[in-house]
Amino acid sequence: MSNLCIIPARGGSKRIPRKNIKDFLGKPIIAYSIETALQSDLFDEVMVSTDDEEIAQVAKDFGACVPFFRSEKNSDDFATTTDVLLEVIDRYEILGINFDFVCCIYPTAPLVKIEKLRVGFQKIYKEDYNTVFPVVPFSYPVWRGLKIENDKVKMLWPENLNKRSQDLEETYHDAGQWYWLNVKKFKKDSIIYSRNSSSVFLESTEVQDIDNLIDWKLAILKYQNL
Repeated sequence: MSNLCIIPARGGSKRIPRKNIKDFLGKPIIAYSIETALQSDLFDEVMVSTDDEEIAQVAKDFGACVPFFRSEKNSDDFATTTDVLLEVIDRYEILGINFDFVCCIYPTAPLVKIEKLRVGFQKIYKEDYNTVFPVVPFSYPVWRGLKIENDKVKMLWPENLNKRSQDLEETYHDAGQWYWLNVKKFKKDSIIYSRNSSSVFLESTEVQDIDNLIDWKLAILKYQNL
């Protein structure tokens, strides 16, 4: 059995320029993902998929490898995580290197915990799932969601207006940190969310999507709290 960690980190981030190597409490934020992967002892190789020379050098400085650069096609704003992962898997196979399981860890995920990565691997390895990834509950019941039409507020599901919050089904969203993939099944279906996907539950204090500078500051506060 052989495991690969892929950290996708292109150079063209728009909302936070150079986000993947921006300083986060004393070191480039991507360093946290690399160090977590290396310290987990789960992987035969930890690699960074990038199109950027500076990111590649930072990745190597912190112990990851960059055996090849990402294609131009998968370096634009429209390339999906699936596109990038399939490209990396295919490139390794061309080199004669095959992996049984892959874990994609995002480069801006400093809150990832090693123990949760291990739980995810045990689930995909022992329970034969296609993919396993962390989820977190929505902080407010989505069943009371609103929409605005012609400047008027309407409930998406008005039948829930008078229901108690505790009577509404709890809903979750992707934590946006990592994905364990069974390589053989992933290559066949080419999807991360499948009917045979499972999850690892996280608390809201363990999760912070980073799309803007306010998110960045919140991530720092949560990291310091943890």
